[in-house]
Amino acid sequence: MTESIKPATIAIPSDFHFGEVLAAPRTSGAAAPTPSLGALAVFIGNWAGNGFNTIFRPDNSVTPTPLPIPVSSDNILELNLTSESLSFSPALGAVPNRGTIQGDILLNGVPYLQAINDITTGTSVGIHLEPGIWISVPSTTAPALPPSLVRMASIPHGTTIEAQGTSSSFSGAPTIPPVNITPFLTGTSQAPPNLITFPSQTAIASGTARIPQDLTSFISAGTITQAMLDDPNSFLRNHISAQKIIATTVISVATNPQAPLFGGGTDNIAFLLGDSAATTPNAQTLQMAATFWIETVEQRILVPIFKPGQPPLRIKGDVTVPGQPVPTFIVRPPIEITVPRPITFTFTQIQYSQVVMLNFNGLTWPHVSVATLLPAGGIAVPPSAWT
Repeated sequence: MTESIKPATIAIPSDFHFGEVLAAPRTSGAAAPTPSLGALAVFIGNWAGNGFNTIFRPDNSVTPTPLPIPVSSDNILELNLTSESLSFSPALGAVPNRGTIQGDILLNGVPYLQAINDITTGTSVGIHLEPGIWISVPSTTAPALPPSLVRMASIPHGTTIEAQGTSSSFSGAPTIPPVNITPFLTGTSQAPPNLITFPSQTAIASGTARIPQDLTSFISAGTITQAMLDDPNSFLRNHISAQKIIATTVISVATNPQAPLFGGGTDNIAFLLGDSAATTPNAQTLQMAATFWIETVEQRILVPIFKPGQPPLRIKGDVTVPGQPVPTFIVRPPIEITVPRPITFTFTQIQYSQVVMLNFNGLTWPHVSVATLLPAGGIAVPPSAWT
């Protein structure tokens, strides 16, 4: 599956290098060392995979969404099975930030381009394109903050985001919490009695304000289920349910970060804010929070008979649940394999869950996107697998 997804590409000109503009040429001493990327170090190269997207979007009488069974509604729940490519450039290097109260600091970062297609009906339709930069920020004294990570992104619908957060690492698999797509009264919390449930959230209901309107075939195939509507993160948990994950790094960022971090936010064009941003937005992006799980997966495969000089072997991995991206392992045995031989190694995969809160019609509507991503073009088995 990942080999069939054409990766997004992003490149920095080869003659571009971040550096400090000096008043005079440097005559002695070495340049400052390149700042660490920290947890962002894995964000290099091209990744591809599959995901699931849910979004309640406005519907109106001027440009209504045509449905097989007409429904009068002020909103449409759109469900997307997706294919995704995520491309990272090489690191930027030392990016100087000038200080007033504190001395100058150096940032480092990785530009990226994300492209997402809807593949629900078998026809690929582009639904999201996002250029941006991940930034690693060192600890500072003014303000007094620990090291942090920042995601800066631009969305073509007319929104920009700046989300800040931190990372942590631990042994074993992640615990991926549930996420709820149910809208709630704007200005309140996403909890009873503020929740407003719609018929479109019931998978077996076939005549609701939803795309696709009839989920019968998807339910039968296990590709869109009631469990996924109740909790889109179940899509991620299913993908790793049969994997042996030996280590995880978690990156969590938000436009309204938890203390002690502050700053960041979202910005919207006038159309999204509507006549009055406080009361009648068309579809205001209020805030965004995202968690990325960078997982080290232990894999065991059976290598068939091989003679030196043959082309590298391309061995497909197992798929245990519908929608799971299919890994392809590129194997270059350094020796002759006279009988099939099992080998064990590790590879890296990325999973993420993102929640964007949209405001319209007096409600706040969670827009949830999740995906599992593998290295695009195949996973090279490391030489250590043979020792």
